Order: sequence, then C-alpha cells, then structure tokens
Amino acid sequence: MAENPDVPHNKKAFVPLENNPEVMSHLVHQLGLSPTLGFTDVFSIDEPDLLALVPRPSHALLLVFPVSKTYEASRIAEDSNLPEYTGSGAQEPITWFKQTIRNACGLIGLLHAVSNGEARKHVIPGSDLEVLLKQAEDLGPEARADLLYESKALESAHADAAKLGDTRAPEAEDDVDLHFVAFVKGGDGRLWELDGRRRGPLERGALAEDEDALSERALELGVRRFLDGEAKGGNPDLRFSLVSLGGVFD
Repeated sequence: MAENPDVPHNKKAFVPLENNPEVMSHLVHQLGLSPTLGFTDVFSIDEPDLLALVPRPSHALLLVFPVSKTYEASRIAEDSNLPEYTGSGAQEPITWFKQTIRNACGLIGLLHAVSNGEARKHVIPGSDLEVLLKQAEDLGPEARADLLYESKALESAHADAAKLGDTRAPEAEDDVDLHFVAFVKGGDGRLWELDGRRRGPLERGALAEDEDALSERALELGVRRFLDGEAKGGNPDLRFSLVSLGGVFD
C-alpha cells in the first residue's frame, strides 16, 4: 500500500492481490483451507435481498478500501494509546500477524480470516497452512512475522494467485493505495479487527452465540464503525468493498 510507514521499501514486496473472491478462495484453498469454505462478495450491508445471497454463518469479513488521511489519522491516534502486542501461545485469544512484506495486506487479511474462530477448524491436517499455523503459535509477533517473510510455500501460493483475476496485476514494486482489514469472530465469541499494520489485534466487542461476522451487531462494531469514522472525518470518497468467508453454495 502507498506510503506505508510500517513496511520500509527495502523489505520484500509481493504482487498485490486482486480484490476478487475467486482469487482469494484459490489462494487459501491452495494453502490448505477446506473447499467447504470460500469467499463471497457482499454487495450491500443494508439490503436484505442482497445480504441473502451471502452464505451464513459468516466467519470473517475482509474490508478493502483506499487509504485516506482520515483513516491514517484515526489509526495513528488509536495506536498511540496502545502497547505493542506481545501475545503468543495456546492461551492467545486470537492469532495475529504483523505485516513486514510490502503489498501483502491482502495476504495478511486472508491469513487472519482463516487462522481464527470457526474457520481454523476447516484447515486441512498436514497442509502448508496447518504447518505454518502450528509453527507460528508459540512465536511472538516479530518471530511470527519472520516466519511468514521466509515461507516459500506462502510466497509460491501468493505468486500463483496474483496471476489470476480480471485485471492486469500491478508490479510487486508498485505502490497501491488499497488496504485490507479483517473482522473476525474469534473462538472466544468476540469480534476482532485484525490488521498487520496495527500494534496488535483490536477487540471490538462481544457477539452472541447466534451472531456471526455479518450480523447487525458485528457490522456496527466493525464495518459501520469504520465508515462512520471516515464520514465524520470529512472523507468524501467512501469507496469500499467487502467479502465474507463462509460456506459455499452448491
């Protein structure tokens, strides 16, 4: 993403992923997520007829948006009051990955979506994804980021997926202004905002057992909270897209 202060230009860069559910599903399936789950476009968060097209329950949402001055100011202000995250181990409420690869916010968002909550149960035993998550579990954030940075399986799967899609992919060294943030219902029943550019995972509130990542409460705590912040900050360009991780229609 453009002007990213957290990933210096001397770091490795990936070709940015296209914001496309088929591309995203291809990548996570190649890594080792069961084909019983996949990503689906969410065309509206307000119209029931369009929401009915999205398989439920939704385990995670990926919000994709152009980075604005409003967003950056809000991010910096909130992070300035937070300690640097140091969590690790089986007691960790959520698995979070720090981003140290340029243009990899899409990949980090996908990993956050499939590594937590109900989706984690659908990771195929013995797959590259299961091996990666087991290796990551007991590592602190910096060592965990290094694990992703050095993973050949992750780099290969990402490169393969980046060739797919409906538009010409940018070059790895290009700066892109779109950013991916995951909203995940964790195994603890709470909604988490997961972004590798932040100081750590952000707990946004508790969800009831029958509330998924696309429920009204989850939307209020997550996506609508983001959109309200942009609007109140005076951003006139509220372009965004949303995909959901859930079951797949036959």
